[in-house]
Amino acid sequence: MILENVDAVTDISKEDFQKNYFKKQKPLLIKNFASRWEAFDLWNLDYIREKAGEQEVPLYDNKPADAGKSSDAPVTHMKMKEYIDTIKSKPSDLRIFFYIITDRLPELLKNFTYPDLGMKFFKRLPTLFFGGSEAHVLMHYDVDLGDFLHIHFEGKKRILLFDQKQSAFLYKVPLSVHTVYDLDYENPDYEKFPALKHAKGFEIFMEHGDALFIPGAFWHFNRYLEPGFSMSLRALPNKPAVFANMLYHVFIMRYTDKLMRKLFKAKWVNYKQKWACEKSSKALLNLNN
Repeated sequence: MILENVDAVTDISKEDFQKNYFKKQKPLLIKNFASRWEAFDLWNLDYIREKAGEQEVPLYDNKPADAGKSSDAPVTHMKMKEYIDTIKSKPSDLRIFFYIITDRLPELLKNFTYPDLGMKFFKRLPTLFFGGSEAHVLMHYDVDLGDFLHIHFEGKKRILLFDQKQSAFLYKVPLSVHTVYDLDYENPDYEKFPALKHAKGFEIFMEHGDALFIPGAFWHFNRYLEPGFSMSLRALPNKPAVFANMLYHVFIMRYTDKLMRKLFKAKWVNYKQKWACEKSSKALLNLNN
């Protein structure tokens, strides 16, 4: 992979952000972003454990989804306090996906301030994501295609970003928003996946309080290097073409894939994996010719 650093700042004006990053759909890292919040000291795992410890939460791990089950089915459930104790006490790949603050812990809504960056945030869906020190999220892009600000807390986190032009080199699985399951982005096998060598993207290391602007439809791979959690503030697509593409992703592509997965199970999953490799091999051949 051909990886660059993203631009990094400690502060930025709305005008500068809109002109040089939002309108250009260019990622940006804002260091120590959350430290300006009055309640910044409350953004830690101990506070979450205290306030939501008795809640039962669905958990996911690093393994690909079982072909015989729904692709978003959790591997187990656990009380939040037990989950946090687990990831703080030992290496773990368990993670919590899409914990909606408005529904599960609304008092957190008063502990942060939406940034004045000219983004129209969808305030119904501020969400948290948690992970142990061995957890990662499969390379994917978000099905709603929205721009978002990703703010990280506690331990360090590594993120890889790619725009949609790199899809063929990333071994994108057709009718999905993820890449092939057996592609290891931490130790890539370039003999098995030679097209990946030509994928151009960004590598980011986030620390407590950092915020990352991720443009809509950007591919992202998240790796928790230490136990931690992140909050995403989303902005829905406001351009007609992007909005129409979002509707296709959410209501046509996703449900077509779910139906085929239900009908054909592993055969459908394996077929798509093979199809993805064929498309990337073709892209590599075209690049070399």
